[in-house]
Amino acid sequence: MTLRKPIRQRLIILRIAAALAVAFTATACARLAAVDPNALWKIVDLRCVPSQQATGTPGQCSTVDLDKRYVILKDIVGRSQHLLIPTDRVTGIESPFVLAPNAQNYWDDAWASRLYVEKSVKRSLPDSQLGLEINSQYRRSQNQLHIHIDCMHGNVSDALARHAKDAPGEWRWDTLDGQRYRIMRVTSLTQANNPFRIVARDNRNAAAMAMQTILVTGAGPSAQKDGWLIVNSGLDADNGSGSAEGLLDHACRVADGG
Repeated sequence: MTLRKPIRQRLIILRIAAALAVAFTATACARLAAVDPNALWKIVDLRCVPSQQATGTPGQCSTVDLDKRYVILKDIVGRSQHLLIPTDRVTGIESPFVLAPNAQNYWDDAWASRLYVEKSVKRSLPDSQLGLEINSQYRRSQNQLHIHIDCMHGNVSDALARHAKDAPGEWRWDTLDGQRYRIMRVTSLTQANNPFRIVARDNRNAAAMAMQTILVTGAGPSAQKDGWLIVNSGLDADNGSGSAEGLLDHACRVADGG
């Protein structure tokens, strides 16, 4: 049966309107994150945690751990990027909360959550091709602590390979992607080697910590065997940008052999 022309036109208009509505919703979500510095906190506090408490399901998040007090959320940017976000109100790297004696070791939790990246790209990746990152207070859009979990740029992983056998616990300076960073190999991500605490040794107040950026990646294919690399810089360092997020690849090209 052939539809009359006015009916076909109305159907076409409805389909276009539906497509525009989907596009507008995605754009609105992106704009919300850009203009509302509390957008992540609202997702965690008003959606994910209440859903977990009421129904046992994480709602908009990938997981909610009420005991360890964090959620994992798929970021709207990239194919594989996830975020670890505390369920407590913690502004960011400068917060004294992250250095408290009983503070949750979010880096250890974030590293364990790298499996969500691998699920997104549907393949396992060497630990040296996976990374965690937090921006300084001056290079972030959100005022709720969040650790980025994603793939590394292949050329950055290759450059960091020269630090795979560094003596543990010693800083070495290097240039990565045109920026200066100091790099330390550690043999665990336990509280003694918590990257927040290690960086805070040389940045003893909130103002100094606010300028820091930290990235963590495997020193080799198996971090359990090879250790981890802590990559750090700050706004006060030569060429330091206050962000190491550019060392991550939100397109995760290493999963495609790139």
